[in-house]
Amino acid sequence: MTAPSAEFDVLRGDDVRIVRSLQIAPRASFASIAAVLGLTEASVSRRYRRLRADGVLRVAGIVDPGALGQSKWLVRLRCRPGGVAAIADALAKRDDVSWVALCAAGSEITCAVRSRTREERDELLGSKLPRTAAVLDINASAMLRQFVGGRGHYWAALRGVLTPDEEAALGSEGSPFVEAPVVAREPVQLTSSDEKLLDVLASDGRAGLVDLAAAAGLTPGRVTRRLETLIARRVVHIDVELAPTALGLHAGANLWLRVHPSAVKAVGRTLAREPEIAFATAVTGPYNLHTVAHCRDLDELFEFTSDRLGSLSGVQSVEVSPLLRHVKQAGTRLSGDRLVAAGSAPW
Repeated sequence: MTAPSAEFDVLRGDDVRIVRSLQIAPRASFASIAAVLGLTEASVSRRYRRLRADGVLRVAGIVDPGALGQSKWLVRLRCRPGGVAAIADALAKRDDVSWVALCAAGSEITCAVRSRTREERDELLGSKLPRTAAVLDINASAMLRQFVGGRGHYWAALRGVLTPDEEAALGSEGSPFVEAPVVAREPVQLTSSDEKLLDVLASDGRAGLVDLAAAAGLTPGRVTRRLETLIARRVVHIDVELAPTALGLHAGANLWLRVHPSAVKAVGRTLAREPEIAFATAVTGPYNLHTVAHCRDLDELFEFTSDRLGSLSGVQSVEVSPLLRHVKQAGTRLSGDRLVAAGSAPW
């Protein structure tokens, strides 16, 4: 990876249009994107590789354990001072932990656990974390319904970057997001070929069909059909991970909401359309809705939570927990504000 500049510049112009194109059709060829945007294929390819090298974006295949019959959990860890960084780093290196952030002035870790087997999840939540000396308290909430997140082009922050005609020309790979149970009623059984295919996509969501076919031991035609099936059944989605600071968004926060039970769906669906909200899910526990917001600064975060969020019918209370440091998002580690490759799990 080439060394990035000291600070991000806010994405502008064609860079933003390319990012939005990838969010809509993450595996579209550079030639197809260039034709829609009125650019050359070489320009699109060059800009994409630069953005990736600079840690601005990464395209990766993310497996959804819900499609395999496993629940997903949000976990809040209250920790002793001095032990937080090591625990957060260890969690971020695990493949079954897809989000890690330091909050509450560095005394709390929030993470998303997406274990693909019950045994793996129970070992982490019921054994490893409770036995960790620096962990003072664990609060785990099961996700009940996801309203936004997991598919980058549904984050409304880049809505309007392309014209409706341009978006229609790009189409969308796989089914559009439809609100559905977090855990599939009819779990998918993965084959050894599926596992090999998914491993390649985890490293590069834009990996070519020849590479996917070689890894899975299938023909390009068969691997194409199988990938379409896995995407349609929500086993995997091709995620465009984007460093929020590249959009000038420097104030992130976990928002924990208490909402009247009759209003949870309406509030979740409303928040899913807000450009500040990158993730929203109904959860169990003392708060019944959790969201992640990204704003330009703390003043904008205050205006959003007090005026727009606070005015929603059914919202009873909101806990705003600013992100002190974002360690991992989806399948990618962060170093400072930049996306970097993940390491192997120590736990």
